[in-house]
Amino acid sequence: MITTGAETNQHRSTAVDRTSRQKNAAVRRLIARQLIVELVLPIGGYYGLRAAGVNPWLALIAPAALTVPFLAYQAIRQRRVDTVALFTLTMIVVGAVMSLVTGDPRTLMVRDSWIFGVLGLWILATLCTQQPFIRTTSRAIVTVKIGEEGYRQWDARWHDDAEFRSQLRVLTAVWGATFTGDALLRVALAYTLPIDSVPLVSSLQWLVVLAGLWTFHTVYVTRKGLKV
Repeated sequence: MITTGAETNQHRSTAVDRTSRQKNAAVRRLIARQLIVELVLPIGGYYGLRAAGVNPWLALIAPAALTVPFLAYQAIRQRRVDTVALFTLTMIVVGAVMSLVTGDPRTLMVRDSWIFGVLGLWILATLCTQQPFIRTTSRAIVTVKIGEEGYRQWDARWHDDAEFRSQLRVLTAVWGATFTGDALLRVALAYTLPIDSVPLVSSLQWLVVLAGLWTFHTVYVTRKGLKV
């Protein structure tokens, strides 16, 4: 069978389109899993348990405990521990202990502020290292889109491309500053709003912040040629 140059180009175009769709689908699945664990389970679980008459402390703790099997599964499947997820889980445990000590459910609601505040400061601290936050956390998405070998080639730019390093540090600084500022707002919400309004309002507020942050990230990555 003889194929023309036009047919060959069409086949290549179709293959590229299919590969692009597969990459986008893989990223959407990754983001969906994160949203389920970080938003749907905690918020849906809280209001479901509150509607069933469960006290605020237990309603906050129980959904958070559901994230443990997910984190364990991810660690076993990927054969590595997600440091950000482990950090978040640690802060959940710390928040639970603090709430037990004080007996105040609002203390547990401020847990998210501790998580995002300390996480924001930690992100900013990584600017002083060779592993800034964005370089580390990009691994999952880059690997999903172009595989382990593709990730190694993408990450290798860090060693010989000063502009690449500067761009990753800019993104890291923006994420760190946003998380830190968000934490301060969460504290204000936790101690001024009616207790049953805090989880929903705080989550909606975070979605607005996240949307703005993600929009900036996407535009910056696209313009600077960091997108894979």
